[in-house]
Amino acid sequence: MKRTEKEVIINDLQEQINSYSHFYLTDISGLNAEDTSNLRRLCFKQEVKLVVAKNTLLRKALENSEKNADELYDALSGNTTVMFTETGNAPAKLIKDFRKKHDKPLLKAAFVEEAIYLGENQLDALVSVKSKDELIADVVSLLQSPMKTLLSQLQSGGDTIHGVLETLKEKE
Repeated sequence: MKRTEKEVIINDLQEQINSYSHFYLTDISGLNAEDTSNLRRLCFKQEVKLVVAKNTLLRKALENSEKNADELYDALSGNTTVMFTETGNAPAKLIKDFRKKHDKPLLKAAFVEEAIYLGENQLDALVSVKSKDELIADVVSLLQSPMKTLLSQLQSGGDTIHGVLETLKEKE
């Protein structure tokens, strides 16, 4: 591969690293062509971009990127496939679901919500990571709950007070 071709690949990887909020480093070696094709289809359906990259080129792209991902360099060994996504836990759920029938992909590392997760044992933690939008929705729901309860109590209390006043009015 010529130097100019390598530079094009590095720039392309760097652009993807900068444009996507989250990415996973995985190992899909050992999957046959049919299983790899099924994995790619599943990724496409869930809006996860699957890219196979050489470790040296990926490392240079990470070094040149805007993300602080120095800790990921140790995971760049063997076969590496990158899963780019806008939803932090989508690839983790996809991996977990796909591994019900297969033994791959293996999670090497992940960059999710500006945090780094290293190793296969982090898969369950990544599945439960909530996206920024989900966290905002949870906070809004928590803030609305007391207000809804208060309004409900005021409405039911208003009916009770109105009923008492009507009864007193009728007695006079």
